[in-house]
Amino acid sequence: MSSGFSCFVTGTDTGVGKTLVSIAMLRALGQQGVRVAGMKPVAAGAEWRDGAWHNEDVDALGACATLALPPELTTPYLLRTPAAPHIAAALEGVAIDPAHILKCYLQVRQLAQAVVVEGVGGFRVPLTQGYDTADLARQLALPIILVVGLRLGCISAALLTAEAISARGLTLAGWVANSLEPAMNHAQDNVAALADRLAAPLLGCVPHLTVPTAAAAGVYLDFMRLPSWPGKHSS
Repeated sequence: MSSGFSCFVTGTDTGVGKTLVSIAMLRALGQQGVRVAGMKPVAAGAEWRDGAWHNEDVDALGACATLALPPELTTPYLLRTPAAPHIAAALEGVAIDPAHILKCYLQVRQLAQAVVVEGVGGFRVPLTQGYDTADLARQLALPIILVVGLRLGCISAALLTAEAISARGLTLAGWVANSLEPAMNHAQDNVAALADRLAAPLLGCVPHLTVPTAAAAGVYLDFMRLPSWPGKHSS
């Protein structure tokens, strides 16, 4: 039986730290004794190694989850081409089926006590002709964790993403500021501007990490600020 906590991790763009935040969350849940699974329903960019196709993000999620599941469940669409998913799928003759993604998610949810689902790219990345990652998030009906990559332009990108999340009828449950550069001018001013404008708790500010691991990122994150985090309301 699943617990009350599952979430969908999205970002203001690709390469902003979605996987880093996702694995930190998986690690935190595992430390609480939760049987947690990680999913990345669509991943693009893989290499053949040890007799199987591997994607860096998918492997990281699997390594930090406490529940080991078949890859065809956790990543039903592992595309080899490092390109936008709809382009990679077309090149490889793969038809991404939203119903199949939902079926896999529901199976994972039944097996796990909590599920962390990581999107691909930003919030509105095309997956098929008429279906994108925003539609995927809405289909799964999960609260959203937004990872904001701190760089010039991040305020507008974050606010526009928050509007898109709201427009889908979804809840922005929390957000993370992730430093993409060793030193960014006025980084804290950017974070403060977003904190004033985003109607969700700031879960933490992750500095630029030389070695970006779940443990290193987790030091700066407080997932207890999430409304439905396991154990939050226990006495």
